[in-house]
Amino acid sequence: MSTIIDVNACQRGAIVPRVFLSFRKPDSRWMRDRVYRALSDRLGANEIFKSGQSIPPGADFAEILRRQAAECELMCVLIGPGWLDARGENGVRLLDRAHDWVRLEIATALRAGNRVVPVLLGDATMLPDASALPAEIAELARLQFLRVPETHLPDGLEHLGDAVTALLSDPDTDPTIEPGHGTAPAADPEPSVTMTAHVSGGGSAYQAARDQTIRLA
Repeated sequence: MSTIIDVNACQRGAIVPRVFLSFRKPDSRWMRDRVYRALSDRLGANEIFKSGQSIPPGADFAEILRRQAAECELMCVLIGPGWLDARGENGVRLLDRAHDWVRLEIATALRAGNRVVPVLLGDATMLPDASALPAEIAELARLQFLRVPETHLPDGLEHLGDAVTALLSDPDTDPTIEPGHGTAPAADPEPSVTMTAHVSGGGSAYQAARDQTIRLA
């Protein structure tokens, strides 16, 4: 089931879908569609903006895309294996074109201060390096990501739904991180504890558990 945006309602400043799905059409289409269906079932189709389903025929798609990207609460950037290096017929990488819609969507959401979450599609897809992205969206490389693995797709979709629901309920809360879903910030190191033992003979030192150093003198 899909929901078409009421263009007149958008122009009147009515409530817009809270979640914007940004994606590149040739990239991981079947997984992208599964993500859309899973989030629509979880939150309601009216809460999810996906350009192919949400923009009515004859509407100014450029205006709607910009408005939705600027006013959404959460943008999920769906990144599959072909997302970063997709190229046009002339061989130029799509992300390097100033008018590339994926680039414009992400840049618009970042400038608006909206929450942007990279969603990696597949088991081996990596978060792009900042050096591989245009400067206006290089921040994407520093954002905590979620993963929807192909080998455990139902669990991945459920985790994604849980994380998106939590973010919409409390925007200050980070999504739950599980193995394979990103790297959690490192905990502050515990202070080292030094213990000295006196034995006969030469001195030596070794590292014990919990950063405890025992020195033999």
